[in-house]
Order: sequence, then C-alpha cells, then structure tokens
Amino acid sequence: MEHDPAARSALEIVLLYPGFKALRAHKRAQWFLKHNMPFTARLISQRCAHKTGIEIHPGATIGKRVCIDHGSGIVIGETTEIGDDCMIYQGVTLGGTGKDTGKRHPTIEHGVMIGAGAKVLGPITVGHNAKVAAGAVVIKDVEPNATVIGVPGSIVRIDGDRVDDLNRQNRKRQGIRPASTTQTAR
Repeated sequence: MEHDPAARSALEIVLLYPGFKALRAHKRAQWFLKHNMPFTARLISQRCAHKTGIEIHPGATIGKRVCIDHGSGIVIGETTEIGDDCMIYQGVTLGGTGKDTGKRHPTIEHGVMIGAGAKVLGPITVGHNAKVAAGAVVIKDVEPNATVIGVPGSIVRIDGDRVDDLNRQNRKRQGIRPASTTQTAR
C-alpha cells in the first residue's frame, strides 16, 4: 500500500492486484522447482502468465516487498535476481541477450525502481536505489543511486546530481578547461 496511493485496502491488493497474484504464484512455482518438480513449476508459472500477463520464471530469485504495479507485459527471466523493496512497472523485461550461458539475466539490487517499458538485458547489475527510466534499454552495469535514461541507457544522475555537472566539477578540480562549443565558419 505504501507504493500505490490508489490502493484502498490490503484485501483489495490480495484479491485484485495482478502483481501480487504473480508474486504469490512465483513462490509456489519456485517451491516445486526446488523440490525437483520442474514441470509443475513451469505449469504454475505459465498459468499465472496467462491469467495476469506477468511471466516470472520459477528459477528467478525475488526479494521481499517487491511491488509490481500495473504488471501487464512484465517478463522476468530464469537467472534474474531482484533485491528487496524494488518497484517494477508494466512492460518491463528483465531478460537475456541470447549470447550468454550460465547467469544470463540481470541482478537488480535493493530499492531499485524500473519504469514502464524498460528493458534490462544480460548478466548486468543495477546498483541499489538506482532508477531506470521508462523505455530505457540497459545493457551495462548501473552504479548505485544512479538514474538511467535512453536507448541505449546512459547514466544522467548519481546521488541526485546531474552527471554533466559532476564532470564539470571534476574538470575544474583538475584544472582542465571545458571544450569550446563555438564553431568557426568556413
């Protein structure tokens, strides 16, 4: 209820929110997978995907207090790891690139927010309290407390400070003058 101001009661969340239902089904599916019943685990996972539009592989590791808001279209791959207190919006893909073996999916650390339609691909790490903007495509590691935007994703803020401001401050400390932005006419 902390993450969704539209939620009126815990009962409403339990009975009506597809993200909550998908996370609950994932726990059941993961139990079957851990007890060497992969077919039953996948059956639960696929049935849930059909009902909610949220596909979570039973092998994914998901922390506590993860919130999936308006979850339609979410895909979470087999080797994905999600920390505690994360917020995931609709249309997010935590997937692989098809090039990797073993750990193929991202690690999302604690407190991360991933905006609608974002794609986080490959065996990368998104650091704690980072924010991934809606529609971003992230294919490289993200520092803790950073904000990533764009395609491909690039860091624009760290600890709330704009990255270009930090670069200017570092240049001043090192005695480097900024490059001229004027162009000469030919």
